[in-house]
Amino acid sequence: MKLLMIHADKLEYWVKRRAVKDAKEPERDHLLIEDCLVVYTAVEKGDDENLVKNALEEIKNVSERVNAERVVIYPWVHLTSEPATFKKAEKIIDLLATECKSHGFEVYRVPGGWYKAFEIRCKGHPLAETLRDVKAGKPAKVEKEEKPGKFLILMPNGTELEPTVDTLDKVGEDFKTFVMDELGISHESGDKPPHIELMRRLELVDYEPASDVGHFRFYPRGALVKGLIEDLSVELANRIKAMRIETPFMYRLEVDAIREQAEKFRERNYVVPMDGRQLIVRFAGDFGLFEMLKDATISYRNLPARFFELSPSFRLEQRGECVGLRRLRAFTMPDIHCLTMDMKQALEEYKMLFKLFAEVLEDLEVDFVVAFRVVEEYYHKLKPEILEMLNIINKPALIEILPEMKHYWAMKHEFQFVDSVGGHAQLSTVQLDVEDSERYGITFVDKDGKEKGTLIIHSSIGSIERYIYCLLEEGAKKAKSGVKPMLPVWISPVQVRVIPVSMKQLKHAEKQAEKLNNLGVRTELDDRDLRLSRKIADAEKMWIPYIAVIGREEVRNGTLMVRIRKTGEKRRFKAEELALLIKEETRGKPWRPLPMPMKLTEQPHFTRPA
Repeated sequence: MKLLMIHADKLEYWVKRRAVKDAKEPERDHLLIEDCLVVYTAVEKGDDENLVKNALEEIKNVSERVNAERVVIYPWVHLTSEPATFKKAEKIIDLLATECKSHGFEVYRVPGGWYKAFEIRCKGHPLAETLRDVKAGKPAKVEKEEKPGKFLILMPNGTELEPTVDTLDKVGEDFKTFVMDELGISHESGDKPPHIELMRRLELVDYEPASDVGHFRFYPRGALVKGLIEDLSVELANRIKAMRIETPFMYRLEVDAIREQAEKFRERNYVVPMDGRQLIVRFAGDFGLFEMLKDATISYRNLPARFFELSPSFRLEQRGECVGLRRLRAFTMPDIHCLTMDMKQALEEYKMLFKLFAEVLEDLEVDFVVAFRVVEEYYHKLKPEILEMLNIINKPALIEILPEMKHYWAMKHEFQFVDSVGGHAQLSTVQLDVEDSERYGITFVDKDGKEKGTLIIHSSIGSIERYIYCLLEEGAKKAKSGVKPMLPVWISPVQVRVIPVSMKQLKHAEKQAEKLNNLGVRTELDDRDLRLSRKIADAEKMWIPYIAVIGREEVRNGTLMVRIRKTGEKRRFKAEELALLIKEETRGKPWRPLPMPMKLTEQPHFTRPA
């Protein structure tokens, strides 16, 4: 039996004409019901009266969550591709309506077997739409009210501190801001994060008004930045010899393991009806990988086994939570999952990934704060490993101790970034998963020839889009402190802009720009007939790391007068010398060519002033 439950402001229907010969005459031709839980119901082949109690439990669970006392049972055969006979379906739906009445609901039964026109207005909150596939056996468990966790601050030397105002004054401003927000003591300023204006001004990213909220368009410069961060994630996966895979975007919710995992993210799911089924658009890459691994033959000799996927993912975040690139509904997640044979091996993998992701952020010169979330029964066992990791980065951590298992993980940590207006967002994470192996049936053959479950380490450097947010906000923080903002040189869409003092030097400047591009340096030529001061000012606004000016003297001696943004100094270089300097500065990083035509006069402009 399929149940699609919608918490609605109203449902109104009009009976039109008979669709099934045996359909009973309706009691009324028209009805308007307000503030109700509409239960679209499809009875399937093989269903019997024994399912009714389970269906009732599902309705009770949802009604309690949304505080609905009025239930509308609406026969809707379109939810299934294998419907029961009309008589059988009507009998089971009548019984369901009776059971709902006996449990105190105000029940309305929409007539089955008739064509109907209807209007429904969904309330639109995160719990307003719920799909359930009711099976025989035990009904779904009622979610228990979550017990609150407790917080403490763990210093690298092992000292545990209460997170008081006095304590927080000693551990850094960003960490204090993050912890106070986690504890509900304070919140971000409410100001619009500067990266929203910057992503448009630098012609990187913009809102896409023709799409859903939280979906973005990437201009050529932004696509290059996004691509370079993706390349970095691939290189990290290659470094640890992770096997790359690809999996589908959509999955059937009737698959028990997928439904169970999806229910933990119920408020965030995009659900798509298709051919009488309900498909979930993935919110992470787990589904496909785990479905793949349950069919694989894995030996203890293969472990640890690491898998990598660059997975476009979708989460139906609340509209008000979608703030620029800080939180999106569509994003790209570089996922690394490690299968391990036991806790010792799992912790070795966990610590390796912790160190790897910390090095990425330190290399990007991004300051970050750390939070560990640990189930209480694991905290004291794992505290030595947590301290070992904190000593790698020499930072304190906010520890949230959870009284019981809430998700699939027993421990996870997050590297969080605090932006220029006091908001924060998770960058990388590593999670110690102790449940999904059993849920999906993922096993390995041990030395004794017996099949055993694995421990799974979930991890990611973080969504690609959020790194762009982070880098732009890091620039805004520098600007606030009087430092010129810039992107790391390896990720700057344009590394050098060549500017002739006048149009007389244009031909020579073009040759120098072409030479730099041929040497592997992303170089633009400002060939506009404008004043030199205007050209330099425009290059500064675009955060160009190296501005190379060519006047008569530079033409005469074949050099470039270069303004270095990071240091503020001016130095004279040959093109080859400048290329060597930039190559050294970007050594070991991904590279892609210039994403636009070299000449500014040949480049389209994608954004207009807001």
